[in-house]
Amino acid sequence: MTRFYGALLGLAITLVAGGRAGAQGAPVAAPHLTAQLVAETAGAAPGSTVWVAVVLSMDKGWHTYWRNPGDAGQATRIAWTLPPGWRAGDIVWPAPERLPVGPIMDYGYEGRVLLATPVQIPVSARAGDAASVGAVVDYLVCAQVCIPGTARLSLNLPMVAGAPPSEPGWGPKIAATLAASPKPGALRATFRKVGGALALSVGGSALAGVRADDAYFYPFDDKLIDHSRIQTVERGPAGLTLTLTPGAAFAGGAGPNAAEGVLRVDGKAFEIDATPGPPLPGASGLGPPAARAGGVSGLPLAMAFGFLGGLILNLMPCVFPILSIKAAALAAHGGEPSQARTQGLAFMGGVIAAFLALAGVLIAARAAGAAVGWGFQLQSPWVVASLGLIMLAAALNLSGLFEIGGSVQTLGAGGPHGGVLGSAFTGLLAVVVAAPCTAPFMASALGYALTQPAVVAMAVFSALAVGFGAPYTALCFSPGLMRRLPRPGAWMNVFRRAVAFPMYAAAAWLAWVLAKQSGPPGLAFLLAAAILLALTAWLFGLAQHRQARGARAAPLLLVSAAGLAGCAVLVAGVGGAAAARPGELAATGPAALPSQPWTPDRLAALRRQGRPVLVNFTAAWCVTCQVNERLAFSAPQVAEAFRRSGAVYLVADWTNRNPAIAKALADQGRIGVPLYLIYGADGGAPSALPQLLTPGIVAQALDRAAVRPAASAAR
Repeated sequence: MTRFYGALLGLAITLVAGGRAGAQGAPVAAPHLTAQLVAETAGAAPGSTVWVAVVLSMDKGWHTYWRNPGDAGQATRIAWTLPPGWRAGDIVWPAPERLPVGPIMDYGYEGRVLLATPVQIPVSARAGDAASVGAVVDYLVCAQVCIPGTARLSLNLPMVAGAPPSEPGWGPKIAATLAASPKPGALRATFRKVGGALALSVGGSALAGVRADDAYFYPFDDKLIDHSRIQTVERGPAGLTLTLTPGAAFAGGAGPNAAEGVLRVDGKAFEIDATPGPPLPGASGLGPPAARAGGVSGLPLAMAFGFLGGLILNLMPCVFPILSIKAAALAAHGGEPSQARTQGLAFMGGVIAAFLALAGVLIAARAAGAAVGWGFQLQSPWVVASLGLIMLAAALNLSGLFEIGGSVQTLGAGGPHGGVLGSAFTGLLAVVVAAPCTAPFMASALGYALTQPAVVAMAVFSALAVGFGAPYTALCFSPGLMRRLPRPGAWMNVFRRAVAFPMYAAAAWLAWVLAKQSGPPGLAFLLAAAILLALTAWLFGLAQHRQARGARAAPLLLVSAAGLAGCAVLVAGVGGAAAARPGELAATGPAALPSQPWTPDRLAALRRQGRPVLVNFTAAWCVTCQVNERLAFSAPQVAEAFRRSGAVYLVADWTNRNPAIAKALADQGRIGVPLYLIYGADGGAPSALPQLLTPGIVAQALDRAAVRPAASAAR
């Protein structure tokens, strides 16, 4: 009964004091800001903790500051006046907003903010009393100008014996503020300084499924980072990695022992306490978030873009080396619809299997933190050498030096054993050769795919594969077109030998790529392997002829097997001889363009000088890149445009793996080459040129890039 009467007395005091006014003080108006002291509950019980909040309501366009105000400003401070034995804790700061002002970055609040503080009440407090709680609030409110101010606030808090009810007006607002406030423990984080950048690696189940395009780190220490610099974000399958610019805290070299602050991402806020250390597993590898990676959102649209990109990929110069394979295989059908349909489906199966295999390796590598992109397979000298020898073997087979079934890839002779498996191998080989280049629509689709879970990514890659294989497979399912093909006959032998020469050309191209990657030592190993492979193919062909006559062929077959083993040893030597060195891809000849190697620092320096810049992201193994360099960049019209505009030509050579180039591509939402970026003299964001260039396209882009803003030109 005593507790009941105490609660009743407390409620009566509350009503006498003016109802709701007992748990909220009178507002204090100041220039561009109103301050008020409120409580979460309509009273407080002895021995409990009550949440009391300072409410700051700013005029439109004005703001106050967070605990770390950023480059300028002053955090709000609260000095409490409490009854004896009462104790106030720390402010629970809501997650801040970015407040850019010209070249500086501040952190704070606009509109209204509740700064809640827990207040502990001693057990000696008596129910029925009315406690006076006061606060002196020093603040800075700013817009174009800043006005410091002090607000003296107070409220009367009734003491009750039982649990008090929520304050009807402010109680739910304080509860919502506390629920949304950043809390520690949900995420793990590490940081390390890499060159001139600070990599903050964050992981945890709370990040599953979040959209990371707006992720931002607000440090508690105002000296931890340079607040005015852009923060870039890279997704991983189990977290995020933010690249920040180190601040004065790292000036001494060693850096701090912790990086504490708030991470805001996808409408959520987390308090993190990062320790020095290596990146967390799965916190990177999937490139920038989808919203910053090319504008494709949603699986249906990404699959549609993938299908269109696959269709167009058939027209890219990358595919030219394997057109002879398709031509020979098509001729082998001889107009037989059932055989054509079977082999068309087999070709599609090989294409899909190859795309999914490459995609699986790519996704796994990026999830492990490797800086790889589309076409990564040809960044390996060992793969280039192996693929070059496969092309050579295909050409020798087409030339009639030996037979495997009907051919090594079905390729064409229409033998009895080559059929389905040969067509599947044709599709696989077509993908391996064509995949390093990207077609229109492909870049956006792949950029989306690599920010999604593996199942979604594989769906996009499957759509890309279907688009790539569709023209050939559809042709095989067109009886009218197939009936128009000539019947098999002696002409096929001549045709087969003729289409061998594009394969020889492809082998020569891959030898050139290898020379760029590994230099003369690697090329020497490849040439030795090529000679040994040709000898092996000739011996194997002799063995086949002996078997056809019923003669003994086992010795020749054993020698052929030994020859293949020798080729494998020599290819392994290519990998050992490879030297990581930048390619030398500047155009040659009378119209050669003076170029400089691309680095982030060199690009930044040129932009500070106000120079227009064209950056060519290229690779020796990208056929489209080489075609553009020969047809567009070597034209006198382009050389004259460079001279006229004063633009600088930077070459980012991705022939060998280069994490800086991989990151730069990812920042543009790309995972492969070619990519051509034009940076204008106005200092704005770069614009991308088409993947297939003409001299006119490049010259016009350079002329536009040279135009400076009117204010700059006047100076």
